[in-house]
Formats: sequence, C-alpha cells, structure tokens
Amino acid sequence: MSSTNAPSARDPSTGSARAPFRHPAFRSLWLAQFVSNTGGWMRTVGAQWLVTQTSQPAALVALVQTAASLPVLLLGILAGALADILDRRRLLLVAQGPLFAAAGLPAVLTAAGRINAYGVLAPTFLLGCGTALMTPARQAIQPELVPRDQIPAAAGISGVNMNPARAVGPALGGLVVALVGTAAVFALNAVSFLVTAAALVTSRRSAEPDALGAERMLPALRAGNRYVRNAPRVRRVLARTLLFVPAGTALWALLPVIAERRFGLGAGGYGLLLGAVGVGAVLGAFLLPRGTQPLFK
Repeated sequence: MSSTNAPSARDPSTGSARAPFRHPAFRSLWLAQFVSNTGGWMRTVGAQWLVTQTSQPAALVALVQTAASLPVLLLGILAGALADILDRRRLLLVAQGPLFAAAGLPAVLTAAGRINAYGVLAPTFLLGCGTALMTPARQAIQPELVPRDQIPAAAGISGVNMNPARAVGPALGGLVVALVGTAAVFALNAVSFLVTAAALVTSRRSAEPDALGAERMLPALRAGNRYVRNAPRVRRVLARTLLFVPAGTALWALLPVIAERRFGLGAGGYGLLLGAVGVGAVLGAFLLPRGTQPLFK
C-alpha cells in the first residue's frame, strides 16, 4: 500500500522519529485520535462517577469498566479480520456515526434527568464495541499514510497516543463534571467522534488494491488463529497481557468507589487519581528504554 502524499524514500527527512508528522493525513488522524482518546477518558470519569453517585453497589460501578472492555475480548479477532478485508478508511468513517449516537444518548438523558445506571452501561458497551472494531483498522492504516520506511516510527508515535490522553482526559473530565456536570462530559465525548470523522473525510490518501483480492472472513480468522499457534513470541506477549490486564482493570473499575467512599473525594479528585495512572504510563514510556539497557557495558 502507498500514499499519494508520501515522499520518496530518498527524502532526508524520513530518518527522523518525528517524520510521520510531516504528512498531513497522518498528522490530522493522530490529532483526531488524541482528541477521541481524551474524550473517551473524560467519559469514563463521568460514567463511573455518575453510577457512584446513585449509591449503587460497588459491583455495578465496576460493570462500567467491564462494559467498556468486554467488547475487545468478544470482537477483537473479528475486528482484525475486518481490517484486512474492508477498506480501512471507509470502515473508520462509517463507524463514527453510530459511535456519535451512542455517545450522545447519555448526554441527552442526563440533561433531561432521565439517566440511570443501566442507561450508562448500555451505551458504554456499544462504545466499547465500536472501539474494538475500529482499533485494528486504525493501527493497520499507517502504511497508507506514510512511506514504508516510516512505518515503524508511525506505529511508535501512534502507540503512545493513548498515554498523554490517559493523563489529560481524566483530570479534565473530573474538572468538567465538578464545574458543569456529567452531561457536558458525555456531550464533549460525542463531539470527539465528529472530529475524527472530519479528519477522515479531509485526509487524502489512496491505497493500492490488493492484486490477490480481499480475503474471505472465515479463511482470515483461521489464518490468524494458525499464526498465533505457531508464533511463540506472540503467545508469550498474550500470556503476559492476560496476567496484567485483569489486575489493572480491577484498579480502574473500583477507583471511583475508593475515591468517593474511602477518601471522600469529589469528581475532580477522582479525575486526578485516574489521571495519575496516565502520568505513570507516560513516565514509564520514557524510562523503559533506560530500563532495558545493560547495567554494565
């Protein structure tokens, strides 16, 4: 695949780790993704805090995180196959409409005073389904935005997009909830999908058609399963992820309960606590390269 805007491999700027930002399509989609990620974390604060304030049991509060994460487990493999079969830009663009509706519904219900815990959980699950379906396509679209030799840099830059959003979004979400209300957080998250749609519409890139044609769904799923079975390194990464994610998710799921019932914090304090997780992720990204270096050369 290639991009009509991508410079040739002889461009001296391609050696920079920031070179992908020189391409307007990549830059606009990266910024839109940051806005969307920030809106998503703002919504997480609003949704969990709203359920917490309705005096629901801790298990129901934790279900907000479950509703957001479960679709990744259920749809992850299918989403990867769709990203290989369908046009990725079109798939991302079409998904923004339902995501905008799912994000906007809680804003309308909250503003009207008709929201309850289940009115939060159902849209959260729908948004999680949309995110699960979009993520592989969003990651796989990089070769269509930058030259081949910049793909590793583009993948790295895209990979760290979530971390600053995880630091900024919760703190900003807690502030908005404390000053304006939960409905405003839901509305801002809905607007973030319009930002992504605008970036996709204005991006100029064209992918070369696959000479072999699109793969069918079932063969694509079987091929992915076969690859994982025969890739020990991939299996090790999956195993380590399985060890970490449940513990990390439990922390995020119960943090609003601890913030409100144990520490007596308001929405702003809870946002800062959740934002501290993102700050740690950003610091970890900077410290990880040093930690992998040998102590003695």
